[in-house]
Parts: sequence; structure tokens; C-alpha cells
Amino acid sequence: MSAFATPSLKRTMSFRDLVMNGLVFIGPAAAVAVFGPLDAKSHGATAMVYIAATVVMGFTALSYAKMSVAVPKAGSVFSYATAGIGPGTGFMAGWMVLLDYMLIPSVAYLFTGLAMHSFVPAVPTWAWTGAAVVVTTILNLTGVKNIARAALVVALAEVLVLAAVLVGVVAVLATAGATRPLLSPLLGVGGFSLTAVLAAVSIAVLSYLGFDAIATFAEENAGDARLIGRATLVCLVIAGLLFVAQSYLVALISPTSPAELAAHPELQGTIYYDIVREAVAPWLATALGVAKALGAAFSGMVALAAGGRVALTMAREGKLPRALSGVSARTGIPTVSTVTVTAVTLVVAVWAASAPDGLDLLVSVVNVGALCAFVLLHASVVGYFVVRGGSRRWVGHVVFPALGVATLVPVLVLVNHRAQLVGAVWLAAGLVTVAVQRRRGAAMPRS
Repeated sequence: MSAFATPSLKRTMSFRDLVMNGLVFIGPAAAVAVFGPLDAKSHGATAMVYIAATVVMGFTALSYAKMSVAVPKAGSVFSYATAGIGPGTGFMAGWMVLLDYMLIPSVAYLFTGLAMHSFVPAVPTWAWTGAAVVVTTILNLTGVKNIARAALVVALAEVLVLAAVLVGVVAVLATAGATRPLLSPLLGVGGFSLTAVLAAVSIAVLSYLGFDAIATFAEENAGDARLIGRATLVCLVIAGLLFVAQSYLVALISPTSPAELAAHPELQGTIYYDIVREAVAPWLATALGVAKALGAAFSGMVALAAGGRVALTMAREGKLPRALSGVSARTGIPTVSTVTVTAVTLVVAVWAASAPDGLDLLVSVVNVGALCAFVLLHASVVGYFVVRGGSRRWVGHVVFPALGVATLVPVLVLVNHRAQLVGAVWLAAGLVTVAVQRRRGAAMPRS
């Protein structure tokens, strides 16, 4: 029997597996990395920023929930835009989200490399980064249940470390008191500024990238089709609560004001760890750093699994080379597409580990891919339910998607200009691919 059967994924993932995969992809302690920039930009209203960001991303989660029931396929936005708008737009949606899923792992593995290099400076960042890619890819190819088990262990470990940090912060507050007013994480230091909060939301929404990957496991969902949407929403709510808690409590004991952070941006990247180390306990800061390093590596693992499934679906429907549609008969894993996406990730991650501004550029490019895909997701809801289905449920099928687009476009406009250029080049390459496919007779009708 051939090692690769007809492309068919195995339905083995439970609701818990889906939620844990999403949480690992996001990272329960994701707010730690951007606390400094958010504190400076929002004038100290970090908790309010995450409340607003959760609402903003909630519109996108609702659109995922609706489309995952209507189109229960592993292709995520590729499948949704194809069904809701047309094959041409569907290809471009899948093409843009592939940019997201190929580069998010690079960012995650680079975080791991940077963290491990700080602990063992003798080993260069690029070596740690490459090793993390190789180790997690081996696990990725052993089967979806192993991915889910690893996701559960890593997510719980990161949550436990984060919980220990927050308990330590509460103990400090109980004994030494707060250094900032109790409502300042909601209202800001020195007064509330709506403009400042909204500007910070454009950064904070990026902490949530990854919850959407749950939709790529639609064909491995062992339960009702609605579980994908429920898992997406539950994952978003849990992440939002964790982000609000970790930013609110640490802000109260911060010895550095938002104005000082704004004046000294070099302090922003490590300020969360610095606060924990100085005000709570040095070992907790180290434990948090290790947990973040491991969490980032396994976040990359889930991202590669998601990217492999998008590539599989696009290949299965003739939009990418057919070789990418192979599924291992033994493990049920789309091996060829996963290895291909991993190879791109490995090259980009090692390059970024060696480039001075590699991380900044990577993060910005990831944002471009994800935000473009989310905009097309919202358009798919309107196209599928209203234009093609004749729905008159205006709130769920028009108003919420429109609000989703309205909150995402400004973020896309504010992205790094070089990242916008990379996104434009990637978009152009996708359009050329569409044109070539049409010329060869494997074309897609216009949307």
C-alpha cells in the first residue's frame, strides 16, 4: 500500500484539543512581550487596550464561527472566500494567509532562539532557532493527536508559570501596595485618552494572531461542525482574560512610568521581565522566560501544522502543485505540504536570526498577511449568506462583518511600510499565479 493515500484527514480532535491548539498558537503569556510598547503608547491603560482588542478580534472570531459551520473544510479562509465570493478571490485569500502561516512560525522560533541564547550565550541565536524548528517538526509529523498532546502540556505549563507570576504580584500588592493608582490600567496614568488607547489597540490585536488556526483543523474535528466556531470563540475569550489580568496586575507595581517608557524605547522589550525580577522574584522572571521560549517553539509547531493544511486544501483543489496534497496513510498528516512550509520557515527564521532588523520586519509582514485574510473572511460572510444565500439577518451577516473590516483596515494601514511592500510583492506573485493557471486551462472563473 502506498505511504500516501487519497487526501483525507483523520477526525480525532476533541473540543479541548482544538482550544489548546489555538491557545498554544497565540501563547497564553503573549501580552508579556508587548507590555512595554502598549504601556507607553496607551499612557498606562494597558488593561483597557486588551479589553478593546478582544472586542475587535471578537468580530473576526464570529465570522470564523459562521463560516466554519457553513464550509467545514481545512482550507480556512481559502475555502470560505471560494464559497462566499468565488475561486479567484478564494485563491488570493489562501495565498495571503499562507504568508501568515509561513512566517508566524519564523517569528515564534526566532523568539525561542533569542530566549535560549540569553540563557546560553555560547550557542548563537540562529542555531537555537534552527534546532527548535527541527525538533518540533519531527513531532509535527508523528500525528495530530501528538500535536494536541504537546499543545496541552505546553499551554498548561505556560499558564501555570504565568499564574505563579500573578500570585506573586498579588502578594507584593498586599504587602507593599501599588505604585500606580488601582484604576490606572483601565483609565491611564494622568487621565484617560481614547486616541492613545485606540492607537495601542493596533499593536495589541497582533497578540491574538493564531486563534484563527483552529479553523484549519475542521476536517480533523471529531465532533459537531459547530465545535470549530465554539472553540475559536472560547480560545479568544480565554486569551483576552489572560491578557487583561497579566497587564493589569503588573502595571500596578511598575516602577517605570509610561512617559519614561515612551522616552526610552530601549526599555520596552524587557520591562515586564524586569518588573517581575525586581519586584517579585528573580527565579520567576527566569521561569517566565523559559516558558515563553518553549511556548514560542510549540506555537511555531501548531502554525506549521495549520499552514500545511491550508496548502493541502489548495493543492487538493488544483490551486497549488498536486504533490502538496499527499496525506500519510500511517499518521494522517499532510506530510509533503507540512515539510514544504517548514522548509520555508526554516530558511526565513535562520535569516531573521542573523539580520539586525529581522524580527521587526517579520512581525510586520505577518500582520499584513493575516489582516488581508481577515478582511476577505468578513467579505466572505456577506457573500455567502447575503449575496448567494439571500439571508436577511443583517446584524450577524452584514453589520458584524462590516465592523470587523472597519476595525482591521486602519491597523493594516499603520503597518511598517517595508512590510506593506513585501505584502504587495507577495500579492502580485499570487495574481501572476492565477493568470498562469488560467492560461493553462486550470483557471478559475472570475469572482
